[in-house]
Parts: sequence; C-alpha cells; structure tokens
Amino acid sequence: MSESEDGKWGIAHVHASFNNTIITVTDLTGAETVAKSSGGAVVKQNRDEASPYAAMQMAETVAEEVLAAGVEGVHVRVRGPGGNLQKSPGPGAQATIRALARAGLEIGRIEDVTPIPHDGSRAPKGKGGF
Repeated sequence: MSESEDGKWGIAHVHASFNNTIITVTDLTGAETVAKSSGGAVVKQNRDEASPYAAMQMAETVAEEVLAAGVEGVHVRVRGPGGNLQKSPGPGAQATIRALARAGLEIGRIEDVTPIPHDGSRAPKGKGGF
C-alpha cells in the first residue's frame, strides 16, 4: 500500500502522562484535526483518566471517526510528560496503539516525540529530600 495517496494516512498524536491521556488524529501535515479525545471524555473518576481501559475506549471512538473520514492508516507519535518531568510515557500509550490497530486502522511508524531539554530549567525537588 502506498502512503502518497491523498487522504489515506494521518498522524495519531498520543500524549500519555500519568494523570491523563490525550489522543489527537491529524492529517499528514498536522494542520487539520480529524478526531480527538481525552481521558475525561470516557471515564467518571479523575484517577482513571490515565488508565489503559480509558485509553482503549478513547482509541475506539477516535478510530471510528477517523475511518469515517476516509483515513485508513496512521503514524503514531507518542509523547510522555517530558521537559524536566518523566521521559517515559504513561500507562495509556501502549493500550492506545493496540486499540487503534484492533479497531482496523493500519499502523505505520511509531515514534517517540517526548520533549527532552538540553539543560533547561532546574528539576523539581523530589519527595523525601532527594
């Protein structure tokens, strides 16, 4: 399958922190949003927003909208909290990619776009004095 055909591919931006997961699907340029969802849209408790279950529910609803818009495959860009916070993505990242694939979307490249500082601001003081 060729990627150059117009309207067939999009980019799934997955922001997976430890408090929430946000999925935004755009066209290949990233300028036009096709579908989006966040943890607060699918679960009642705040503590469940970042859970793998919430991520799966979000991915299913987003996949339906995206397929209806004529997008067949997505490249996934996963982003953790980044900056001077954790570099690792939250628990919703894995579940999101699996659910997108299971919902019938073709998965292209998966890349990590977590922002990493080249010696930016001072890191927050840790719990317990470290």
